[in-house]
Amino acid sequence: MRYLTDEELKKVIDQPIFREISETADEMGLECYVIGGYVRDLFLERHSHDIDVVVVGSGIAVAQRLKERLGKKAHVSLFQNFGTAQVKYKGMEVEFVGARRESYNRGSRKPIVEDGTLEDDQNRRDFTINAMALCLNADRFGELVDPFYGLEDLEDGIIRTPLDPELTFSDDPLRMMRCIRFATQLNFMIEDETFEAIERDVERIKIISQERIIEELNKIILSPVPSKGFVDLERSGLLALIFPELQALTGVEVVNGRGHKDNFFHTLEVLDNVARATADWDEKEETLSATESDKVESKMTYPERKLWLRWAALLHDIGKPASKKWDNLLGWTFHSHNYIGQRMVPGIFKRMKLPLNDKMKYVQKLVELHMRPINIADDEVTDSAVRRLLFDAGDDIEDLMLLCEADITSKKAEKKQRFLDNYRLVREKMDALREKDRIRLFQPPIDGEEIMKIFNLRPSREVGILKQAVKDAIVDGTIPNEYDVALAFVLKKAEEIGLKPRNL
Repeated sequence: MRYLTDEELKKVIDQPIFREISETADEMGLECYVIGGYVRDLFLERHSHDIDVVVVGSGIAVAQRLKERLGKKAHVSLFQNFGTAQVKYKGMEVEFVGARRESYNRGSRKPIVEDGTLEDDQNRRDFTINAMALCLNADRFGELVDPFYGLEDLEDGIIRTPLDPELTFSDDPLRMMRCIRFATQLNFMIEDETFEAIERDVERIKIISQERIIEELNKIILSPVPSKGFVDLERSGLLALIFPELQALTGVEVVNGRGHKDNFFHTLEVLDNVARATADWDEKEETLSATESDKVESKMTYPERKLWLRWAALLHDIGKPASKKWDNLLGWTFHSHNYIGQRMVPGIFKRMKLPLNDKMKYVQKLVELHMRPINIADDEVTDSAVRRLLFDAGDDIEDLMLLCEADITSKKAEKKQRFLDNYRLVREKMDALREKDRIRLFQPPIDGEEIMKIFNLRPSREVGILKQAVKDAIVDGTIPNEYDVALAFVLKKAEEIGLKPRNL
């Protein structure tokens, strides 16, 4: 954090857009302040995309007058029902709202809104660090208005509410999620009284739409150390309500003195490992095309993959509670938890209003395959096993390997190194096969659609048999991954099961 003097604050906001707003508000005789995240981020030395301006009067009227001053290069959007307006100008977006006071009915998070003062508006803000305002009027330009000591809380790394947290969270329960999200993003602590209010009001989250909850959850997942947020969600009681499948991973069961690891904290460790490995993916521009086998047309950018790979980390062991068994010889086992987890993904995505498209299929694939590389490494690393992995993982093979390496959380250095060495062998074998086969192994030369055309078939068991046969033949090295050879193989295999090409 950087402490800014009054003079430094004036210089920092001495920008053309703020001077234009200042002159507009003064012409209209209205108090005007930039407030919230933009002010907070000035002190945190973070770039802020949110410029919120509160007017003691009509924010819409100031936005309209500002548009007239700025001319054709400015665009204004009015939202009369909400009493807000947005002005876009030279790549900047400024939101205008009139100062207001709010009251709530207990069964809804939609407030009853009335005109108010700056003090009323700051009272309704969620946290002290978001309630700071800088005056834009000429006679007080750059003056900080901080009635709740938000600047001190920034210095101390504290999240707390301006007023009674019980009232703040009861009025708008989404603020409980936002509280944990801000603490996670900024690596701040939640003040005790504020956290205790979340624990007391936790059931109120049920009136919040799933879309709003997932928006906050995704921001926690994309934080530098997302585990911090999930620990707070769990200890507050929110996790059990919004993500029961993840809550089910918590705890350790002991039989005959033998316990398994806490799969919740293991999952968070894996998530943090993936977060570190993907921290700079926002800057990458390359896109990842979907695999042929998935038959999806969309592409994922690196920033998109950053989110969904982290979701895969979060869900990779989600099937363990359902698969957990005690074996007198082996101890605790979690057989097939990857397949169980893969089947759970669509239900979780549907309930949580996550996309049911290629993103979900990507997460499903990584959850299903995350045990495959280590199983290969534990046995002899054969060409056919690695070819099959390359076929099944497709374009996502590097993301899968990243997830698998992040899954190594042993505290024993020797064991950890042994796993890493095993994965290195798998990677070396993959590189050797790519060089040997001189072709992208995950692109079968003949797919199901072509088989249906050749034999005039509809989707059927026979199509599946032929698809699997040609895949197995390539994977096992029986035939090369070449079209003419694969076609001849399919024709011969079809003859064996009584099928003839339609042109015969």
